Amino acid sequence: MGLKRNVSLAAGLSYQGKGPMLTYILHRIGGLGIVVFVATHILASYFGGDLGQLLNDIYKHWAFQIVVFFCALFHAVNGLRIVILDLWPKLIEHQREAIWLEWAVFLPIYGLAVYAIVTAAQAG
Repeated sequence: MGLKRNVSLAAGLSYQGKGPMLTYILHRIGGLGIVVFVATHILASYFGGDLGQLLNDIYKHWAFQIVVFFCALFHAVNGLRIVILDLWPKLIEHQREAIWLEWAVFLPIYGLAVYAIVTAAQAG
C-alpha cells in the first residue's frame, strides 16, 4: 500500500521550512558537491593526456574550489550538528538555536577561506 499525499507540486515547492529545511537541502547539495569533486579527481587521474589536464584545470580553478569548499565545510559542520543532536536528544528542542550556532561557526570560517582562495588566485 503506497503512501498517499494530496500535495501539489506547487504547494510542495512553496514550503516555507526556513532554517531546518534549508540545512536539509544544503546538506544534500554538499554531499553531491563532494561526490562531484572526488569523481572529477578520480577521472582526471584515470584519463591521461588532454582530457586529464582539462579535468585537472577544472578542479584547480578558484571558482570550483570555492564551491567545493562550501560543500565540504557545510556538510561537515551540519553533520556535526546532527551528530550532537542525535547523541543528546534533549537538545532537539533547541534545534533552531543549533542551526543559528552552525551558521555562526560556518560563515567566518568560509569567509576567511574564500578570502584566502581569491587572494591566492589573484596573486598567481
